[in-house]
Amino acid sequence: MSLEQLNAYCTSKLAELKERGAHKGVEKVIAQITLPDWVRNGRLPTPAEDENFGPRYLLASDEKAYLLMNSNSYLGLALHPKVIAAEEEGVKHFGTGPGAVRFISGTYQPHVELEKRLAAFHGRASAMIYSAAYATVMGVLPALIDEHTLVVSDQLNHNSIINAIRLSHSAKKEIYPHLDMAELERILSTYSSGRNAAGEPEIKRVLVITDGIFSMRGDYAPLDKIVAICRKYEQNFAEGIITVADDSHGVGAFGQTGRGTEEYTRSQVDILIATMGKALGVNGGYIVASAPVIDYLRQISPFYVYSNPITPSEALAATGSVEILESKEGLARLARLRELTARFENGLTELGFETIPGEHPVTPLVVRDTQQTALLIEYLFQNGILATGLNYPVVPKGDEEIRFQINANHTIGDIDYLLSVLKNFLAHSRSRP
Repeated sequence: MSLEQLNAYCTSKLAELKERGAHKGVEKVIAQITLPDWVRNGRLPTPAEDENFGPRYLLASDEKAYLLMNSNSYLGLALHPKVIAAEEEGVKHFGTGPGAVRFISGTYQPHVELEKRLAAFHGRASAMIYSAAYATVMGVLPALIDEHTLVVSDQLNHNSIINAIRLSHSAKKEIYPHLDMAELERILSTYSSGRNAAGEPEIKRVLVITDGIFSMRGDYAPLDKIVAICRKYEQNFAEGIITVADDSHGVGAFGQTGRGTEEYTRSQVDILIATMGKALGVNGGYIVASAPVIDYLRQISPFYVYSNPITPSEALAATGSVEILESKEGLARLARLRELTARFENGLTELGFETIPGEHPVTPLVVRDTQQTALLIEYLFQNGILATGLNYPVVPKGDEEIRFQINANHTIGDIDYLLSVLKNFLAHSRSRP
């Protein structure tokens, strides 16, 4: 009887989501991927192959082949034969799962080796892997925030950061407008001057948290400026100011060698969080920091202590991805990513579309209208293109957009085809009464 009542409640809430335009719709099920030979062989295309199409995705709902323009697999490593072979070899040696959490019997040599590799890649003393980047954020922030901590966060930070702060028991929380460094400094200056009223907890530590790359827009946090501002005021707090960045969309897709927003801004935060589930093409999240911070988190972080890690085979696959990223091939894939992104951005501008320019492969097409966004998404789908539209209330009214994501496995032919479809949409729209 109670379940019937719960069913009615859930049904009404689903109806509300649809009415507000917040319902995500039915998930599209990918049933098969067709690969050109150059992807299957783990190389980049020749000039002739670049004029043709890259991978195509077949959905369970129909037999049409689709161009995937909403994947986070920026370097195309999820389809790389070396990464696939590493995971297959891991399954043969270690089975399909760890069987327990890390401190019981779930730590395997591939986990340890991957953590060493990630720490070295980011120039840190230590690293620690979680089951996902979301779990990393949720497992790290509450452990570093207490009743004497002021948390300062960018307005457009990821949902994982927002929820981790909610889970924490901070003394105060401040949010600065997106990328507004003047407001960040004003906040730190104000609390440095003893803002707390009588009876409020003393602020001993400040934690400044930001995304590296903001996933909806493709823009980046000026980590160099953030670090400089924090250093300016850290002596005013008994336990200093800790800088934290979640660069899940930056690592492997941004910076000359793929080391993300830190590399691009020539700076380093105290604690860096990232993922293996995007550019590295596998699964799991991680943190790199000083050895004492990592050792402490291993003991008390619930998302680590009480949750199974990624599988040993996934750890081997992720290690293989990092090896590729650090090689000449990795540099070539990053360069290709930048070239394809520039080609697409220039094409959007030439067609008269609004975008947010930048080197990161997230390229938003800003529509600023909910109905037009929905129409364009449907038109793209009808023409064999999978893309993601972001409407209110996911984004504020007037900021509606389509988020395109360029991958190294896309071809010039793919980009030009997408631009031709967008051009046809404009012509079709203008011809309608």
